[in-house]
Amino acid sequence: MPNASLPAYVQDAAITLCEGLATPISLSVAILVRYGEWDQLAVKQVEPHHYVSSEHYWRDAASVSFLRKLEDLPTSFDRKAAAYRSFFECEAQCYSTNERLSPFLYGSYDTAEEGVHKFILCARKYIRSWLGVCPEILEGRFGPGATYGDKGKLTTVPDKMSSRPTLTAASLGVLFPWASTAWAKACAEDGRSPEFVRGNRFTTVPKDASKFRGIAIEPSLNLFYQLGLGRKIRQRLLSAGINLRDGQDIHRQVACEASIRGHMSTLDLSNASDTVSRNLVKLLLPTKWHEALDSLRSPTTEVDGKRVVLEKFSSMGNGFTFELETLLFAGICAAALESGGHHVYLGENLLVYGDDIIVPSDCSGIVISALQFFGMTPNKRKSFVEGPFRESCGGDFFRGRDVRPYFLKELPSEPQQIIAMANGIRRMADAVHVAHGRLDLVRRSWFRVLDALPSSIRRLRGPKDLGDLTIHDDQERWQTRWRHGIRYIRVYRPARFRRVGWEHFKPNVQLATALYGTGDGKLGITPRDAVVGYKVGWVAFS
Repeated sequence: MPNASLPAYVQDAAITLCEGLATPISLSVAILVRYGEWDQLAVKQVEPHHYVSSEHYWRDAASVSFLRKLEDLPTSFDRKAAAYRSFFECEAQCYSTNERLSPFLYGSYDTAEEGVHKFILCARKYIRSWLGVCPEILEGRFGPGATYGDKGKLTTVPDKMSSRPTLTAASLGVLFPWASTAWAKACAEDGRSPEFVRGNRFTTVPKDASKFRGIAIEPSLNLFYQLGLGRKIRQRLLSAGINLRDGQDIHRQVACEASIRGHMSTLDLSNASDTVSRNLVKLLLPTKWHEALDSLRSPTTEVDGKRVVLEKFSSMGNGFTFELETLLFAGICAAALESGGHHVYLGENLLVYGDDIIVPSDCSGIVISALQFFGMTPNKRKSFVEGPFRESCGGDFFRGRDVRPYFLKELPSEPQQIIAMANGIRRMADAVHVAHGRLDLVRRSWFRVLDALPSSIRRLRGPKDLGDLTIHDDQERWQTRWRHGIRYIRVYRPARFRRVGWEHFKPNVQLATALYGTGDGKLGITPRDAVVGYKVGWVAFS
């Protein structure tokens, strides 16, 4: 009998999936699930270079990965402790990088390192050309998450405009542009002067079944202008040839082709944002840009009630970290390509999306060495230089075939979550560029998941294009009807939403929110995770 520590239908679906895949690896996973050996399951992995067949790899990866990222997998690991340990390890790594780069900042490097200095100048040249002039006036914007003073569910725009703003001392300059906003006027009318804090606050979020990921909660005014500056960097990168809006799709397409031709390598970095050191940013960015970014970053992090002076420049949670790391890694890689005799064509022979990097295979060694010198740690398990496998931005390809497994990340307890789980299983079997026999291997597991749905919802079948509003199935099983020449599909859709009425906010906050462009002006504001009810209904589908 399945171990009672997970819902029976989840374990049954996992066991049935592994048995249907029918490999020695998948059957060993089935045994681990059956007997509740969760620790072994959480760390069990497969390596693409051990395989010569895409389908054999896919079968093993699908079985091993199914529960590996499940937040509620009852392992014995102290996942929060792993995140704290990683924080301090990354700080130590950044300290070493800062010490190593310091001589190049102040011109005190040895003559034997002149080649490194020339490499740095080359990287600077690219970064300067992409960034252009630093903007004199910043336009801030709100993000969807928490800030230093806005916690829990009180993170809507009017909530943030109703609380006392927080900022660090170095970001004092943002008070001048902020003072002209309706948000500032609402604060002034209510006597809520900005509060100075020393930095951000460390917390953790789920990553997989063995560890959590560390992030930082930023002061509200810092974050507001961090996001604005991050958007500006994103625009400059787009003009240069790095498309962060569609970057994931582009990376997946290139990775697929590279798994066939082998002409490009896909590289990934471990703890990338947490290992971008202070001196690296100061060394590679133009002075004005560095000063603007440095004034908005948090210089310290509160960890378990204690303040840690940061060796890193910024962490996940900072509003410009993603764009900044993309910029830095692109600059380092461009200099490496030039030193390897390549012309640099952003978006063609150099693609960067955060820490997902694609470079010509014959330059991968130089690129990896350069990244290591500047403090990065290549993830050997997720970097692919040779062989038939490539991985980038959530796309896994083996000789052009999609071999991405499905990861169940949270326990499904409601119909919409069960539908998403069933679709995830089916999606990896219906992936493009694959053999048609996969669906037969996972069909029994798919049915096990559908058995957990009420019969009225189990009958809701439709196309992939409607996402998880419907159960993906062959067209002859769709529930459709035609009206006025328009086809409608029967789905399970959101029907009730949680709203925060405007009566909860003062008139000056309501006005400030409206001027910012948020809210409908009538019913109130819709917070994150606002869906509170679903129902069976019809949606138009062309």
